[in-house]
Amino acid sequence: MVFSSLTFLFFYLPVVLAVYFLTPLRWRNLVLLVVSLLFYGWGEPVYITIMFLSIAIDYTHGLLVEKYRSDDRKARRFVIQSVVFNLLLLGFFKYYDFLAANLSLLPGIQLPQLGIPLPIGISFFTFQTMSYTIDVYRQDAPVQRNPITFGAFVTMFPQLIAGPIVKYKQVASELEHREYSPEAFARGAELFVVGLSKKVLLANAIGSLWETARAAGQAGTLTVAGGWLGLIAYSFQIYFDFSGYSDMALGLGRMLGFTFPQNFDHPYLSCSVTEFWRRWHMSLTSWFREYVYIPLGGNRKGTARTLCNILIVWLLTGIWHGAGWNFLLWGLYFACWLILERTVPVFRRLPAWLAHAYTLLVAVVGWGLFALEDMGECIAYLRVCFGGGALWSAADGYALRSYLLTLVILAVASTTVGQTLWQRLPQRCREVAAPVLMLAGLLLCTAYLVDGSYNPFLYLRF
Repeated sequence: MVFSSLTFLFFYLPVVLAVYFLTPLRWRNLVLLVVSLLFYGWGEPVYITIMFLSIAIDYTHGLLVEKYRSDDRKARRFVIQSVVFNLLLLGFFKYYDFLAANLSLLPGIQLPQLGIPLPIGISFFTFQTMSYTIDVYRQDAPVQRNPITFGAFVTMFPQLIAGPIVKYKQVASELEHREYSPEAFARGAELFVVGLSKKVLLANAIGSLWETARAAGQAGTLTVAGGWLGLIAYSFQIYFDFSGYSDMALGLGRMLGFTFPQNFDHPYLSCSVTEFWRRWHMSLTSWFREYVYIPLGGNRKGTARTLCNILIVWLLTGIWHGAGWNFLLWGLYFACWLILERTVPVFRRLPAWLAHAYTLLVAVVGWGLFALEDMGECIAYLRVCFGGGALWSAADGYALRSYLLTLVILAVASTTVGQTLWQRLPQRCREVAAPVLMLAGLLLCTAYLVDGSYNPFLYLRF
């Protein structure tokens, strides 16, 4: 089940909110755990067992770390056990078939591929539970002795399948005591409808242009203009798809009494690749910085070690997104740009307009590497984009005319223009307009979902 589905909007969510707020405060974590397990098990109920296993391992290891805190050697051992379990769980389901297929290419090795479906959201919830025991060991978060409360944290449906990645220490106090108010609920509802509109009305609207370009690449009719149009379309689609989902998650969390970390901050306004990754999927960037980059030494052990740490983090970031050579290449690609920005002074002296332009170019090409998982298709597509085909065709002109207004709207919506204009309105005007716009957005999204069949969620596969 995804947030942008009629089942979620008009059945699951209303029932959950009604049950949640009719339940006494002391039982709400139990309600949250139950409804989250129902949400997760909607499509793949068998994987609820994996969720229970993950909860049990990390809950007990958190208690063991706390129990043996005076014996650092034992406490550290339990942290390592928890981390290894989470990595093995993620590795088996996400990477076994990839490793088996590639190792079987070597002489004398033949490993069977199991073809096991990937549990939804496993990359997100394993990182969350893994950080819990680390934070307890570091004394950055209190140990959770109530298994229901810990289970509610791990399975919390607003951010279960696509983040943002919420560290336990960020919501520990709210798991014990949450503040509720009509104003917070209304703000959460606004965030949810904004995110829903971004995903349904913007991301879905441009996704077909990317599909057209990809089909042309597979058919051998792709042109340079068509290739770039497709990459730009995908860049907008993945941004509004994922940031829209993140806004919906933040909104749902606010409605339930939680404050989740922001996950996007207008990344396409960035003037460097470094800045871009401070603004895109901020919870993942923060996780890798806190639990990988800094423990490796960060930038404290000389230039060579810093560059090596950047390379390691970004190779891991690429692999985290998927089991494919394109994701490894994607991570290496951005690692190289980040290293260049750190070591080549000219990048720090570029005029703002040029820095912004090259950052967008790097990001758009990077999304091509990300989207095209088949390396043959990826190389062929990008080769055409950089001059390996005809410059343009009549079909490109038709596509540009058809999608020009949509592209302009997407470009403006990816900036702060809308927020700035909204803040300039008188407060009374905003108070009147907000519910009207929310209702209009919900009605338009509903009409689209009823009428349309194209409603992918790009990050669901991670």
